[in-house]
Amino acid sequence: MSNSTSPQPRPALEPGTKVEVRTGFDRTWVNGYEIHAVTQDGYSVKRRSDDEILPAVFAHDDVRRERRNSMWWY
Repeated sequence: MSNSTSPQPRPALEPGTKVEVRTGFDRTWVNGYEIHAVTQDGYSVKRRSDDEILPAVFAHDDVRRERRNSMWWY
């Protein structure tokens, strides 16, 4: 048993993975992005609507795999 207090490495999302990013304004999740590159500091992402690479690198905690909407419409 190890007494290591170092955090476990977070699994990296691969380039091309559809993701949601957390906004800096109100901290909500927004979809429509994909991983462009993985860096030591986080993720470089691009908008899927126009393939524009965003100039900021997002921290690992501010990017998550895109979730499907589970709402049912009748």
